[in-house]
Amino acid sequence: MTSDLLAPLDLAFWNIESDRHPMHLGALGVFGAHSPTAGAHAADLLAARAAAVPGLRLRIRDVWQPLAFGGAARETDPDFDPLNHVRLHAPTADFHAVAGRLMERPLERGRPPWEAHVLPGEDGMSFAVLFKFHHALADGLRALKLAAGVLDPVDLPERPPRALEPPRGLLTDVRRLPGMVPGLVRGALSDAGRALDIGASLARSTLGMRPSSALTSAPSGTRRTAGVVVDIDDVHRVRKSAGGTVNDVLIAVVAGALRRWLEERGESTKGVAPRALIPVSRRRPRTAHPQGNRLSGYLIRLPVDQSDPLGRLDTVRTAMVRNKDAGPNRGAGAVALLADHVPALGHRLGGPLVGQAARLWFDILVTSVPLPGLGLRLGGQELREVYPLAPLAPGQALAVAISTYRGRVHYGLVADAEAVPDLDRFAYAVSAEVETLLSACEL
Repeated sequence: MTSDLLAPLDLAFWNIESDRHPMHLGALGVFGAHSPTAGAHAADLLAARAAAVPGLRLRIRDVWQPLAFGGAARETDPDFDPLNHVRLHAPTADFHAVAGRLMERPLERGRPPWEAHVLPGEDGMSFAVLFKFHHALADGLRALKLAAGVLDPVDLPERPPRALEPPRGLLTDVRRLPGMVPGLVRGALSDAGRALDIGASLARSTLGMRPSSALTSAPSGTRRTAGVVVDIDDVHRVRKSAGGTVNDVLIAVVAGALRRWLEERGESTKGVAPRALIPVSRRRPRTAHPQGNRLSGYLIRLPVDQSDPLGRLDTVRTAMVRNKDAGPNRGAGAVALLADHVPALGHRLGGPLVGQAARLWFDILVTSVPLPGLGLRLGGQELREVYPLAPLAPGQALAVAISTYRGRVHYGLVADAEAVPDLDRFAYAVSAEVETLLSACEL
């Protein structure tokens, strides 16, 4: 049985998890249905196909060997049974209501950490599939590949073959250690300097901040989800008129929606500029460890206190340009890179404390999850909508994930159900903010 040592950030995700704060990603896909039995047929297909996807057979086990003491590794589960992971539920009229309750539940850690929940629609004209993947098993890109493995085959353009380096083993060849020592020392000094720089940037990012009470909460362990669909052509119209990138516009929409939502709650937005973490992938196409999380991030203050919608967009654009000039390896947003400087046992012992410290680092997560432009199907049924769902850090009440699929932008919203009982109002505010930006560009 072969095994693959978890990368430092994967190990961090594995160890900061708690019952009230599971660290799994989600995606809620809504499919059309030609008959009321389409959902049941989809569940059968998912279970049958899962056995043939190697990545779905991987469980995570503890490692107590030298040089990896206290770590964890992925390995093939010899007792893998797809029926433990694919579940067919009763028909429902509200996919998001069911998805919220399912997102509350941590994945079983003794099995491959993923699940697929099939939710037939009460009207018999649609069904949904909620995929859950632990962040230690896969990041957004890897999760997409795993999910694609159980959907209907898609004809993709062929790519030239490339040589792959062998996977990283659990132990370093002892014979190579003497020659590696000088380089390891230089690397350690460089890493220490980079870690200090990130730490200083993180400290500076907390100065002068007034957190919004709506975005922070005592953890209840409950979850609520919602989704918003936006026409990508509307986003491009704003971008062409006001400048910036598509991503700048999508982030500015979140800032404006927060302002509208807070004001409707009767809360003041004066001086409110919550810190938003914008994850950035550091994955390289030829990496020898493709399934490991390779993330950094940008940290920006969302201009919720600004009344002018185009002014908010300009503030977001300026902040993103500044972050891109500095690069994803510098600044407070790159704090995820500190995981690389912590030994495996440190992750195991300090994981719970790191999770609790997330509220000191950022107030809201705004992440983008890429999707293919090709139409996806399951059992011949077309995927019509897909909402990415991000994990919720301790002490934080709301996370936003964004995907573009076939000409439409999908905002997937996850909230603490007790702290944000009005998540549908925030979803409405997202749609309204797009219209506000369009109107402002026409003036």
